[in-house]
Amino acid sequence: MSHRDVDGKAEVRPGARQPPALPDLNLLRTFLAVYRLGSFTAAAHTLGVSQPTVTTQIRSLERQTGRELFERLPRGVVPNSVADELAARVAAPLDALGRAAGSGTGEGARAEPVHLAGPAELLATFALPALGPLVAEGVRLRVTPGLTDPLLDELRAGRHDLVIATSRPRGRALTWVPFTDEEFVLVAAPVWADRVKERLAEEGPGVLHTVPLVSYAEDLPIVRRYWRHVFGKRLDCRAAVTVPDLRAVLAAVVGGAGFSVLPRYLCTAELASGALVPLGDPEDPPINTGFLVRRPGVCANPDVDRVRDHLVAAARTG
Repeated sequence: MSHRDVDGKAEVRPGARQPPALPDLNLLRTFLAVYRLGSFTAAAHTLGVSQPTVTTQIRSLERQTGRELFERLPRGVVPNSVADELAARVAAPLDALGRAAGSGTGEGARAEPVHLAGPAELLATFALPALGPLVAEGVRLRVTPGLTDPLLDELRAGRHDLVIATSRPRGRALTWVPFTDEEFVLVAAPVWADRVKERLAEEGPGVLHTVPLVSYAEDLPIVRRYWRHVFGKRLDCRAAVTVPDLRAVLAAVVGGAGFSVLPRYLCTAELASGALVPLGDPEDPPINTGFLVRRPGVCANPDVDRVRDHLVAAARTG
């Protein structure tokens, strides 16, 4: 119980229950950065402070609230339900405060570009053409090509907002949705197809050992998968040409360098024109599912959600 003192102010009697003090705004800003980025390191980089400072502030906030907020993983952190509830309460006020202070980082700000990463071929042939209308509306993009595993590590560290991955991410530090299905096809230029296509159907894949192989990588990941799935055999062949860009593989095969396995979306025009010939027509061709991946939590940049939703819609209709 409280009573009024002589100045009319409320006085709290000793032993009276007081409302809990609100956490410091700096702690809440740090919490929101970690929540959105999924990483203490990435939050430190964004906030311009050291990683130990972020760790100390999160621990201080957890002591004040009396609840753990994040599950610590080998790579990054995952918010729990307590963190979800806290973020829902503080995100809008903190974003509004950031806008009022002119930081340009609050919800609705359009200063920050969306950092998108993925395989060079999918970025060039699908993602960038699909995102053209958003760019025309003012969305800014920073695009990075690369291999899935390194790109996912960089996503966890906060370097990217969205990654198109050719395999499903492991662990709980990232969220994803199925994005594309790639059908793989065994192809060669007519000069080679005329020599081996009929023999391949009669004698099996061994006849291709006399044809140069063009591959995406030295360990032949796509071709090996095709061999296991379609022929039920282990590939026993070395590449004549390796080039880490499927568009370059396509160009080499069209030019008569040999045979390869390519995603159908990449060589549809060449198959239609006869520049490439499919060497087989399996009833169950190998298919690889791609995923659109991001960190969990609410993102400060609304354009990230716009890019994600636009890509998912384009993949479903295309």
